[in-house]
Amino acid sequence: MKFTLSWLREHLSGDYTLDDVTGALNRIGLEVEGVEDKAAKLRGFTIAYVVSAVQHPNADKLRVCMVDTGTGEPVQVVCGAPNARTGMKSVFSPPGTYIPGKDITLGIGTIRGVESRGMLCSAAELQLSEDHDGILDLPEDAPVGATYVDWIGLDDPVIEIAVTPNRADALGVHGIARDLAAAGLGTLIEAPIAPVAGLYPCPVSVTIAEDAPCPAFALRLIRGVKNGPSPDWVQAKLRAIGLRPINALVDITNLLTFDQNRPLHVFDANKVHGNLVVRRGREGESLLALDGKTYAVDESICVISDDRAVESLAGVMGGEESGCDEATVDVLVESALWEPINIAQTGRKLGLNSDARFRFERGIDPAFTVPGLELATKLILDLCGGEPSEVVLAGTIPDTTRVIDLPLELTEKLTGLVADGDEQVAILRRLGFSVEGAAGMVAVTPPSWRGDIEGKADLVEEVVRIAGLDRVPSLPFPRDETARKPVLTVLQLRTRKAKRALAARGLVEAVTWSFVPKAQAEAFGGGKPELALANPIASDLSDMRPSLLPGLVRAAQANADRGFGDVALFEVGQVFKGDRPQDQFIAATGIRRAFAKPFGAGRHWSGKAVGVDAFDAKADALAVLAAAGAPVANLQISTDAPGWFHPGRSGTFRLGANVIGHFGELHPSVLEALDSEGPLVGFEVLLDRIPEPKAKATRVKPLLELSAFQPVERDFAFVVARSVAAGDLVKAAAGVDRKLITAVNVFDVYEGPGIDAAAKSVALSVTLQPREKTLTDAEIEAVAGKIVAEVTKKTGATLRS
Repeated sequence: MKFTLSWLREHLSGDYTLDDVTGALNRIGLEVEGVEDKAAKLRGFTIAYVVSAVQHPNADKLRVCMVDTGTGEPVQVVCGAPNARTGMKSVFSPPGTYIPGKDITLGIGTIRGVESRGMLCSAAELQLSEDHDGILDLPEDAPVGATYVDWIGLDDPVIEIAVTPNRADALGVHGIARDLAAAGLGTLIEAPIAPVAGLYPCPVSVTIAEDAPCPAFALRLIRGVKNGPSPDWVQAKLRAIGLRPINALVDITNLLTFDQNRPLHVFDANKVHGNLVVRRGREGESLLALDGKTYAVDESICVISDDRAVESLAGVMGGEESGCDEATVDVLVESALWEPINIAQTGRKLGLNSDARFRFERGIDPAFTVPGLELATKLILDLCGGEPSEVVLAGTIPDTTRVIDLPLELTEKLTGLVADGDEQVAILRRLGFSVEGAAGMVAVTPPSWRGDIEGKADLVEEVVRIAGLDRVPSLPFPRDETARKPVLTVLQLRTRKAKRALAARGLVEAVTWSFVPKAQAEAFGGGKPELALANPIASDLSDMRPSLLPGLVRAAQANADRGFGDVALFEVGQVFKGDRPQDQFIAATGIRRAFAKPFGAGRHWSGKAVGVDAFDAKADALAVLAAAGAPVANLQISTDAPGWFHPGRSGTFRLGANVIGHFGELHPSVLEALDSEGPLVGFEVLLDRIPEPKAKATRVKPLLELSAFQPVERDFAFVVARSVAAGDLVKAAAGVDRKLITAVNVFDVYEGPGIDAAAKSVALSVTLQPREKTLTDAEIEAVAGKIVAEVTKKTGATLRS
């Protein structure tokens, strides 16, 4: 939002400086993004008198001018402007001056053999307008030697502020002035808007279709206007904030958009056929808009049409065919109210941005619909003349009245700010709120332009914002033992630890969209109707993501397309399995592509490159589980991974019936659907499903428990059916004596000659760690016998001879 200091003074009286304004804006939450001071930029340009202008001896289109700058002897300047002549006054820039319109710093030069010690400037070279046909021709009374910007009154800084989406009222200079006045900087100037009497009934009617997202539509006809360039003061305001003046009628609507946050539209009445209808678009309809582009509309887009065709994209942009030009003599002025969500949908679907859309989608003051039309009428009559009709109002202005009960003590309770009741009431009233009641409890009615105020906390925020955050006391934490308690939840701690663990394993964190195309959602177990977005920001981001894998795969492929194929990425974020709270999880997910093995083991000069495999993903997942506090030793791994993983090259982590995560190589068909190339492996761990730690440990275990006795390793080879998982053998062997057996590992799996075709050989290495005494041979053999018996009993395996 841009405005000039002089523009602000039209709404805010008082003795204040630019620094006062910028400081107050920052204090009350309207952050100043920049200040453009044209006076400082053009300070080196002065008014000069052309003593003589003669033909250049070596160029037909150049003149050699002797220029009196008011500082002494005349200066010689070579000028190519066709209007340069003896006796005129213009703007002079000496050597060393920066010329903003040309982006150069002027020096002493020689042009066609004649020295030039300065420059006579055009308005375009000073960036005051687009006129570059000749140098500035100043009046005879312009004082020679005076600074040009001071004489013409350009000492008017332009202030740009950032406006948060909830503060639509601050998108007009009047609303900004209201906030500054409430903060004690000047007095708000509130001039009543008197209705303009209509001289005849409006001959054009307005009908709002039943399903049209338009609560109200006000319209009036003004006959006999004289359209042309708007006055200099209007053009100066618009140019200052970066808008191009067009003609008086259009400039008036732009002026009110920024002055009062009231977008309007004007139709050339003689180009409108019949009456106006506000309705939804129809398939096959289109509009040639004022930006020169043609936009196709459909039933999701609200339009304004006449008896012939669509004339405007409601609340976004008007049509070129019914636009006003210098030949316009009768004009229809529209002031309507539109549903913000529909305006946002229309703008996004068409890729169309405008100042009107920016305001309507944030919600403007509904009560200013008719007053805004009256104000526009007065300006048109003052600048263009004409005879106004009566106002036609279709629909109903919404009643936004709501009362919020506010206990005044809540301000100190929520924020720590100490402010008595009278001060809080005064602040709210200065902001336009109606306040009734006393004795600590008041009933507050927000004004119609503050649609963002919904509850008590919003009112407290307004009080603190205006009173000043510098009044909120800074209190140190108490230093006793009970003061500092953990503030992070278990899930937040798991999230942090998971990120650190994955970063330590060489994965790079990525942040992807929370939305995915419907086809990808369906490929990863989503695509449910309840997860489809009602208002997607793009057509290919239509569903809430059921998994983080699609976004990571697309990011990996984007890196590969740019020459970085060996990429390892991870993300910790929310996934959606349904629309209920219990169906939403925080997942830690990672992928590895091509040769991106852990710790750079994929490519090395000393050996053959080794690609990623499912065991790399499994190791990453186990690292996350261990960091998040999962009981890794008790995990079961099954082969029933989801369909987006490769069967036989994937697995699922379980704790009984509780599925904690999956890992494996991604299925080729899924990669094809994602337009990605492999090999690519990944994992997904649902941090919410990891069991909560015990509130109080029953026994504190030492972090490292060392034994003074030598461990013993024994190897076993079992023949078992191919359908039996190796993990079942490991689990059975480890359960024989959990105190004595400290590790069971699979070191070989064999299938082939010497083994039945339906069987396989699985070799286990079992580590026995005595803690009280050295084991005898008989004790070792006894344990070995129990292992063979237990594995045979639980898996049907036989010891291989």
